[in-house]
Amino acid sequence: MPKFDDTFDADRLAELRRQEEETLIKSLSLQYGIQYIDLRGITLNPEAIKVLPEQAAQEGKMVVFEKVRKRVSIAIRNPNNPQTQKTLQRLTNDGYEITTYMTSTISLEHAWERYKDQKNTVAVKHGALDIDTDNIAAQVAKFKKPEDVAEHLLNIRTLNGARRISETLETMFAGAIALGASDIHIEPEELGIRLRYRLDGVLHDVIDLERHLYERLISRLKLLAGMILNVRNEAQDGRFTFTIIDKDVEVRASIIPGAAGESMVMRLLDPTVASFSMDKLGLNDTLLGVLEEELKRPNGLIVTTGPTGSGKTTALYAFLRQTHKPGIKIITIENPVEYKLDDIVQTQTSDDYTFASGLRAVLRQDPDIIMVGEIRDREVAETAIHAAQTGHLVFSTLHTNSAVGAFPRLIDLGVDYRMIGSSVNLILGQRLVRVLCEHCKEQYRATSEETRTIEKIIATHPAPPPNKKPYTIYKAAGCEKCNHTGFKGRAGVYEAIRVDEAVEEAVIRDPREHVILEAAVPQGIPTMAEDGIGKVLTGITSLQELQRVVDLTDGRHTLKTKSTPEDDAFLSHVV
Repeated sequence: MPKFDDTFDADRLAELRRQEEETLIKSLSLQYGIQYIDLRGITLNPEAIKVLPEQAAQEGKMVVFEKVRKRVSIAIRNPNNPQTQKTLQRLTNDGYEITTYMTSTISLEHAWERYKDQKNTVAVKHGALDIDTDNIAAQVAKFKKPEDVAEHLLNIRTLNGARRISETLETMFAGAIALGASDIHIEPEELGIRLRYRLDGVLHDVIDLERHLYERLISRLKLLAGMILNVRNEAQDGRFTFTIIDKDVEVRASIIPGAAGESMVMRLLDPTVASFSMDKLGLNDTLLGVLEEELKRPNGLIVTTGPTGSGKTTALYAFLRQTHKPGIKIITIENPVEYKLDDIVQTQTSDDYTFASGLRAVLRQDPDIIMVGEIRDREVAETAIHAAQTGHLVFSTLHTNSAVGAFPRLIDLGVDYRMIGSSVNLILGQRLVRVLCEHCKEQYRATSEETRTIEKIIATHPAPPPNKKPYTIYKAAGCEKCNHTGFKGRAGVYEAIRVDEAVEEAVIRDPREHVILEAAVPQGIPTMAEDGIGKVLTGITSLQELQRVVDLTDGRHTLKTKSTPEDDAFLSHVV
């Protein structure tokens, strides 16, 4: 009798049923007015999962997947389930502020798998997912420089294995918080583990730890960040939050495979967003006035440009806070959501929710303002342009070297150059420079070479600072207040181009950068080099630091005063 292999049919039928349920949940979420979520596309917060015991989560067909203090996000299968309602009420009575989402059974089963990681881990104190925030707080007060962190890590070498891993992690975070580090780098090597902090944008070596600690350190951090433990040959992203000294510290972790093991970078974020205001961005008076005018417009596209780590996201969040008013709906599409903003709908990209598909979906949500984390391809660029032309104010970022470089970049992505003038309001370029320490910076008279550089840039500055020749500027020295680096904190260096009639005409006629720069001269907005020199002459930063971040050999101050025969020959062929 012939035998038939029905495995394929069974698998296909199961997949069809899963797809049918996803479609049903999406439809029901609209009817109930509850946002739909696919938990397979996001990072689950281990601290959040622990809010509900596994049995209670499964009985209530629910899971807590995000937690910031007493604010929790909960995915549920059915809002009418009596057990779900009972559990939600209990959490409300316990003081939790709840945001609910609807999700499918397969999403819940995916989330419930995270309980196994907690069960299979050897507990230290209250559990392997815990870190002692009291110990971190005590150490924060003691650490004044990277050497203090290194010394403490050397002193705890005699602790037993389990406790030493916990103490090492807590010291790592305490040192980063005490010194104001933005990132923690853990880089495995053949014979050790290199620990580094990024302080004011520059990496500093802290210590080389023993190699035998590596596996246990990475495993613990993976658990904290909600990553998959047994995946070692793929990149993973995760996040977790802990509270220290009445402040939430959110950690965004990224891990990539390498020859000597997985390398991890953790970015420390402050979700309080207290610094996200226009007056704290370090904008010059001219640009601040321009931005305030542009943010009052009801539609159009505002793009911030610059490399990774240049403060683009901080600027966008400041714009969101500036424009956030009652009666205005704001939706963001981010990768990932870096900071939580109250009363703003923030969404995070995944495999099924890309910038392009997310932006199309957001347009159906009747927003007034949209923030798209990054314009990466033609589809996103064209959709953002379309949104800006149909009554929406759109914020986004683009990776280019300068503000003027955004125009050819958009054209290169496939945007019709004739559409730029009617959709783009402003292109902002920015960098971050380290700020000289107020306690130890040294005043000196600029050298002849430095004077020539300053004079060349100041000559085109629309509103130069009052410092006159011979120029008095400052340099870094170093003291205990700044960990002997000479710098404390960072400030933005900016430029911008408004898309007015002259710029629009230049983009259509000849979109080369120097042509657009010349068209923008009457706007009177300083370039990055000019804004930076202004900060050098007022003692905010040093000329050496500005040269490290901004190319002073290129810009408006190097433009030719009139067209050359080569330019004329080129223009004769422009259609």
